[in-house]
Amino acid sequence: MTRLPYDDVALAVPVTVPYVRHSIRGAHWFLARALAELIKASGLPKDAIDGLTVSSFTLAPDTAVGLTQQLGLSPRWLDHIPMGGASGIVALRRAARAVQSGDANVVACLAGDTNHVDSFRRSLENFSQFARDATYPYGAGGPNMIFALITAHYMRVAGATADDFGKLCVAQRDNARHNPHALLKAPLTLEQYLGARMIADPLRLYDCVMPCAGAEAFLVMRADLARRHGLKFARVLGTIERHNAFADDPVALRGGWALDRDELYAQAGAGPDEMDFVETYDDYPVMSMVQFEGLGLCREGEAPAFVRTNTFTTDGTCPLNTSGGQLSCGQAGAAGGFLGLVEAIRQLTGQTLGVAVANARLGLVAGYGMVTYDRGVCSGAAVVGTG
Repeated sequence: MTRLPYDDVALAVPVTVPYVRHSIRGAHWFLARALAELIKASGLPKDAIDGLTVSSFTLAPDTAVGLTQQLGLSPRWLDHIPMGGASGIVALRRAARAVQSGDANVVACLAGDTNHVDSFRRSLENFSQFARDATYPYGAGGPNMIFALITAHYMRVAGATADDFGKLCVAQRDNARHNPHALLKAPLTLEQYLGARMIADPLRLYDCVMPCAGAEAFLVMRADLARRHGLKFARVLGTIERHNAFADDPVALRGGWALDRDELYAQAGAGPDEMDFVETYDDYPVMSMVQFEGLGLCREGEAPAFVRTNTFTTDGTCPLNTSGGQLSCGQAGAAGGFLGLVEAIRQLTGQTLGVAVANARLGLVAGYGMVTYDRGVCSGAAVVGTG
């Protein structure tokens, strides 16, 4: 069955609540701040926002319903999206269809988390029933261990090297240097990357995403409404999502993108080689390689060669994670799943905080989330274009 197109759906008002390494504030504060910034930047009255999506790991015991009371909102359409790194794409998809159907006129998509001194440990303890029962009691409760296994396996089967992973980290750090919200802006060389301490072999320090606190947000509405309010906007050209793909793979080197990417590009009317920039979910560099393959930027097993033939900087070939990505900006919990989408809106609307990709008209954004022991269960992607 062919999906209906996203005619006239607009993405506007990209917002970032500045990241901090640790915070004594709760997730509610970061999410409320994001909403306040959406209202301020859009010029819309608060009651014009009649739809809401919320993604957060540290909002509990509240969900999106509880947050409406905290924020003083009365939406007629509401969704809580606990899908981690895939939450930005999923929020976009849900909100776009709500706007198309008339269930909401303006949807605020919010994602944010706090990071207390021990909040990351608590998240690991209670991340999922599988993690609680099968990994954490044995001292294996952390993503570094999980992604070390995936990275080592990928190196064996695809021939990737530490230099390949380092090239991605160095390029993203270069992209982050002019982003005021990036927590890691100091220049990084390949020599520094290779000389950094080992965290979980073969992962080095700069392979590992840094937890922090912050929020990301954007608005979804019809294009005519965005024009009426003088808002710059990007268009939704195509989206996909898939959950629990390739469940029989012994180690997850594939996500659901491979099953649906042809439909994604058919919706968008453009192929992967026509994308002006790419925003991958980059909690570890191996996952960017997995997404290159799954999204059709290269063939399966050929991401190392793809890395060696591109620069990934904003002024080079295949600009990647143009804000610096999570590896240089930091991972503000569920906001990490929104980071690439918010940056794509900025790139396509001339509102970049860092360096703009020249003449960018099409962007590819991917999400990946809810990692248990050896795989992420949720995946999605979107093609967005200029208004």
